Amino acid sequence: MANIIHLLPDAVANQIAAGEVIQRPASVIKELVENSIDAGATDVKVVVKDAGRTLIQVIDNGCGMTETDARLAFERHATSKISDVTDLYSLHTMGFRGEALASIAAVAQVELLTRRAEDELGVKIEIAGSKVISQEPTVTPVGSQFCVKNLFFNIPARRAFLKSDNAEMRHVTQEFLRVALAHPDVALSLTSNGTPLYTLMQGNMKQRVSAVVGRALSQELLPIEVETDMVTIRGFVGTPETARKTSNDQFFFANDRYMRNPYFHKAVMDAYKNIIAADQNPAYFIYMNVDPRSLDVNVHPQKTEIKFEDDTAIWQILNASVRECLGKYNIMPSLDFDTADPIDIPTYQPNKSIDIREIPPMMPESGIPYNPFEHENNSRVSSGGSSLWSGGGSHKQSVEGWETLYSRMSAAPQQSVPMGQAVYSSRMTPQSADQQLFVPGEEGIGISADRFVQYKGKYIVVVVKAGIMFIDQHRAHERIQYEAISKHIAKENNLSQQLIFPEIMALSGEDACIVEEMTEELKRAGMDVEYDAEKGKLNIKAIPSQIEAAEVAGFIEALIYDVTNGEVDIHGNLMDHICRTLASKSAVSYGKTLTPEEMASLYERLFACKSPSLTPGGKVVFSIVENEEIECRF
Repeated sequence: MANIIHLLPDAVANQIAAGEVIQRPASVIKELVENSIDAGATDVKVVVKDAGRTLIQVIDNGCGMTETDARLAFERHATSKISDVTDLYSLHTMGFRGEALASIAAVAQVELLTRRAEDELGVKIEIAGSKVISQEPTVTPVGSQFCVKNLFFNIPARRAFLKSDNAEMRHVTQEFLRVALAHPDVALSLTSNGTPLYTLMQGNMKQRVSAVVGRALSQELLPIEVETDMVTIRGFVGTPETARKTSNDQFFFANDRYMRNPYFHKAVMDAYKNIIAADQNPAYFIYMNVDPRSLDVNVHPQKTEIKFEDDTAIWQILNASVRECLGKYNIMPSLDFDTADPIDIPTYQPNKSIDIREIPPMMPESGIPYNPFEHENNSRVSSGGSSLWSGGGSHKQSVEGWETLYSRMSAAPQQSVPMGQAVYSSRMTPQSADQQLFVPGEEGIGISADRFVQYKGKYIVVVVKAGIMFIDQHRAHERIQYEAISKHIAKENNLSQQLIFPEIMALSGEDACIVEEMTEELKRAGMDVEYDAEKGKLNIKAIPSQIEAAEVAGFIEALIYDVTNGEVDIHGNLMDHICRTLASKSAVSYGKTLTPEEMASLYERLFACKSPSLTPGGKVVFSIVENEEIECRF
């Protein structure tokens, strides 16, 4: 039998390695920008076309490379960062220039122009699919310029798996901001299809965070600075008022390298416990500096996951640091023992008798003195100890005017539907109405409003044939609104209200990509939005008639959160999700007092819906306590 084990060609091996490192255009940008920073660049420009599918260009003013280094940089296992195995455990740089370039050149057409300051001429190299096309001297500025064209041109299956331009641009922006936040001393810019998205100048940490998230949020950030023998923690955390549903403004950095760490994220969230709602996420930008020998950055091919030698101790330090920061700025709740009117508690004296007349009378809010031991109609505490509370005597309340209790009932109009009977449509026979409890007529049945009672500002209670029905008022109205909104959108006549003064909402580049991808669906729902990339603001010119202008920011934020977490597919169920979100936002809230007429109207409209028993999200709208269950209780 012939041997079947053989070595892979370099081109195939490079493509396999590229599959781990280069997943999408954003991966290319991450590797190239980090390489530029490692080369000592103080100014890095990133230009993309068609979200990186057609072109990715990274220009820096770093140290550049010689002709030999430029050629070797595209070979596998070639790097300027490591000399022996011990260097793997004391890395101070971002990546391995040779490994990244070899993977990129295996799946794209790459052009490199580079020159050192001491050289008169630079070098130009063209590589496609790991094959060198040309290498020649050229005139070029000091630094390096990489042009990556037609990504995955030789792997059609991988190229077909790329998402839409807006989705890929969202990942590009995300990677760009991660590098930008980690290196505030480097000026960076990002341009997409000729439009500048970010122009970040050199500055300190505070200035870089402010430039990325906007002035409004940066003013609500609280500084953290803790130094221990194990770890130094610096950065900022947001006030509880800035907490949002989305988690886009949450960043961890270890030795100036972005990382994902759910364990440390839990330490921050634990510090905010009982301060923000469970579904809210605070903003934080936390930079950790530790001994490079105490962490391992080679856990993940993209080096976004880092393993710490003693992460439990760092967790406790981080948690205490955030708590201390919130407490220092009076964010944490505290017990206040200082009162405006201190209570005078007398000292106990066993030999002193208590005189009831010395007890001060209670003063209710009305200001009328009240003495619980004095009652009208000569109902005072008797000397014999017989009283109403002791049970030693009898007390008869006045029963005069009892007839007025029934005046409203006798004056009420005759009920069109008797109590306890089912409501059924004129289309149905009484026999079918017995089988189906609630089937209102198309034009509505004149149901008496006196049948309905509101319980705890949340439930509508009504007696029906099967027993007592409890209707969740918010969920019922949500179902009604959902079917009405869906019907209007299907007919393309959803009402929209133009705003005299547009609502302005601060939006990050990543979130802006999501909104731009939802523009058509939002327009169908009655919303007109326009993103200003230079100012990082979303201008909302028109909103659906179902919501108020003050609610529109929360509405868009909820959509962004659902898309980010994968609950909504922009190219699938987005329109239905918008209808559901609008219905939930516009539904009557809990705690709102409803008049009997409003409850009757809500009841009729609910059972005119196609699916009255469930909300659009599948929650139960009403429940019935059956007659048999009531009888069993007695």
